[in-house]
Amino acid sequence: MDQVATLQLESADLQSSRNNLEHHTQEMGVKRLTVRRGQLFYLRLSFSRPFQSQSDHITFVAETGPKPSELLGTRATFFLTRIRPGNVWSASDFIIDSNSLHVSLFTPANAVIGHYILKIELSQGQGHSVTYPLGTFILLFNPWSPEDDVYLPSEILLQEYVMQDYGFVYKGHERFITSWPWNYGQFEEDIIDICFEILNKSLHYLKNPAKDCSQRNDVVYVCRVVSAMINSNDDNGVLQGNWSEDYSKGVSPLEWNGSVAILRHWSARGGQPVKYGQCWVFASVMCTVMRCLGVPTRVVSNFRSAHNVDRNLTIDTYYDRNAEMLSTQKRDKIWNFHVWNECWMIRKDLPPGYNGWQVLDPTPQQTSSGLFCCGPASVKAIREGDVHLAYDTPFVYAEVNADEVIWLLRDGQAQEILAHNTSSIGKEISTKMVGSDQHQSITSSYKYPEGSPEERAVFMKASRKMLGPQRASSPFLDLLESGGLRDEPAQLQLHLARIPEWGQDLQLLLRIRRVPDSTHPQGPIGLVVRFCAQALLHRGGTRKPLWRHTVRLNLDFGKETQWPLLLPYSNYRSKLTDEKLIRVSGIAEVEETGRSMLVLKDISLEPPHLSIEVSERAEVGKVLRVHVTLTNTLMVALSSCTMVLEGSGLVSGQITKDLGTLVAGHTLQIQLDLYPTKAGPRQLQVLISSNEVKEIKGYKDIFVTAAGAP
Repeated sequence: MDQVATLQLESADLQSSRNNLEHHTQEMGVKRLTVRRGQLFYLRLSFSRPFQSQSDHITFVAETGPKPSELLGTRATFFLTRIRPGNVWSASDFIIDSNSLHVSLFTPANAVIGHYILKIELSQGQGHSVTYPLGTFILLFNPWSPEDDVYLPSEILLQEYVMQDYGFVYKGHERFITSWPWNYGQFEEDIIDICFEILNKSLHYLKNPAKDCSQRNDVVYVCRVVSAMINSNDDNGVLQGNWSEDYSKGVSPLEWNGSVAILRHWSARGGQPVKYGQCWVFASVMCTVMRCLGVPTRVVSNFRSAHNVDRNLTIDTYYDRNAEMLSTQKRDKIWNFHVWNECWMIRKDLPPGYNGWQVLDPTPQQTSSGLFCCGPASVKAIREGDVHLAYDTPFVYAEVNADEVIWLLRDGQAQEILAHNTSSIGKEISTKMVGSDQHQSITSSYKYPEGSPEERAVFMKASRKMLGPQRASSPFLDLLESGGLRDEPAQLQLHLARIPEWGQDLQLLLRIRRVPDSTHPQGPIGLVVRFCAQALLHRGGTRKPLWRHTVRLNLDFGKETQWPLLLPYSNYRSKLTDEKLIRVSGIAEVEETGRSMLVLKDISLEPPHLSIEVSERAEVGKVLRVHVTLTNTLMVALSSCTMVLEGSGLVSGQITKDLGTLVAGHTLQIQLDLYPTKAGPRQLQVLISSNEVKEIKGYKDIFVTAAGAP
């Protein structure tokens, strides 16, 4: 009998076009194989002769990481079988077609993610084996697989939280929320490589590369590594934070349009941190990385967010009798807003009931297990006050639930409590609404309704866990449980008389109503109301006063008085931060008793608006004419104007254009031609910045049809 010729591999087709489409990775390109764990993918192997299953033996080998090991889960060997054997590495359902072998490969839903090398070993009988490389592939988390820890059972939500490559960050003030368009760009061809480069520059990897890679099957572990690596406090992370208002050595956080430019800049410079980021930049970049790796992720804004370092669940702020908010050496602050991420996952490390959305916060605020990272903290655990559960739940709980105590200082001493606010922190917690450009409040997923019995019960439960038994009878808790502090003889409110625009005088209205109190149940009272306006910093501090005003009035019982106030543009023109926020404070002193009352109004100034129009239908490869229009509605010129355009699938990288000076009252019209490269829903982001106003932003949703589509 003639000896059968040795089986030799002549070629391997990884069928990346077909596989990438079925694995929802086609947006990353089809030049290489990118698949998701827990799902079949298909190969075609061409041999020197027909494959004979009785005598020819094929062993598949898949390896990832620096020292692949079956013990660590970074190396897998598996044989050709007729039937797939379950949630393990396997090659099955093969079809012999002449000299070709069609085979289905399966990766377990708990496999390590990463770049893999795929090989086969061929042998006949007891003879020696020959190894052939088949190629490489990238393995990602799979939120479409019910066996994966990141499984999300809704195609609509998967499209929003994994596939959508643009979105919004919400900024400003809880009563004036502004949409900030952002280009996530997670499917740009080089971003997936940069994401793994981030993992490979972490301190965990540098300390023990093999062990670090072996833990990349665990989404909780990967999330914590990414959270630490987006900031650069411990390592060569992606972004360097800067809250100093001096951005001369880098890019202002307000001038970023998206994540792609930041990630490419970091990679191109060998992993040197990019200057600069603040919370919304950190969170948006993390959203890009996590969506790219296959973890459903969204960006969340918490308005009036507590930074409670000493974990006592109170934030103290101080005013003097002239209504000036005073600076303090304490690190505890109330940020105007703070932005973090939520990632969707099963928490096998926690008791049942805490799966779903988890908070992850890459902004460097405090250390967790020795590194500047935060989370994952179960949103359900935060709502229920289960602050003992990992990770960093007490810190996040305080961000949305701490109480605010406002003190009046006299002669450097805190002499009077002006207000004890149990519901002023954690307002309008917002994220992008699914399938819409609008924001959605998700406050109810973080806490019960403010002031409800459930909310106060949860607060007391969390307080006792965080303060400990030795402080269970603290003055703070006694104050908390005693309810209201005191009654006031008048009600004060500050209102805006018209929409506040940067560059215009601000018109306010003080409304005062006399109400009965224990000291003066019926009679008239005299009030001296001292006002102060200060630039409000993002992290809760203020600058020196930019405007003061005093009002004296007498108030009869049951009567209401209105008093107009004018804050001229000339007072604040050069005094604000780039975020254009003003705090107007008023302290009313009752002449008969010397007691004081506080009224506050935070004002977010609107920048000029720009409009973006496209003149025809958008189609891949065909010219798309874009018109950008900006009218300077301010009283002053906008100098050194520059425009940056960005948008995955519409613009390759960024388009930057110098626009010069835009005189007050004049209109700027810009026309550009774009050539879309990807079909489907896209978003064009436009940023115009000037010396006077850093963030004039706009966007245009554009649906791009495939080339040649009718």
